[in-house]
Amino acid sequence: MQIRPAKKSDLEAITAIYNHAIETTVATLDTQPKTDAEQARWFREHTGRFPILVAEVDGETVGWSSISPWSGRCGYDNTGETSFYVHAEHRGAGIGKALKQATIERARALGFHSLIAQITDGSDASRHINEIHGYEHIGTFREVGRKFGQLFDVHLYQLILDQAPKHGAQ
Repeated sequence: MQIRPAKKSDLEAITAIYNHAIETTVATLDTQPKTDAEQARWFREHTGRFPILVAEVDGETVGWSSISPWSGRCGYDNTGETSFYVHAEHRGAGIGKALKQATIERARALGFHSLIAQITDGSDASRHINEIHGYEHIGTFREVGRKFGQLFDVHLYQLILDQAPKHGAQ
């Protein structure tokens, strides 16, 4: 397995992986599959400080992760929101763990101080992977998501990166 920055040629696989998660899981609370145009716009927005990484096995893109802005307000620019998704046929093979670790390392190199993950009730694998990488549960938004005819809690997890500037530092 190789973890590397995403290329435009990965976008079809990234979209397929994400759309499958939309249609079959609560790992995302998106409810409508993403179009090629929507994904192309999302891809363009993830440059520089907000990268997308992919996991490749035998030349096939089988997973991806990203760092997104936590908020559009500039006071939050040292905090990123992390996401990762793995192709259904490759889950349980350590790809999610490898993507999460690579994302954390990339965030440190980019100077982030804090990483956030939002995890929907029922996404036990995601919760486990975040916890083994040091993310701590810091709160729960009760019944904020609706999917598959049900209301879901969303749990907020946070990782303070040890190499980032300390609170209050310039």
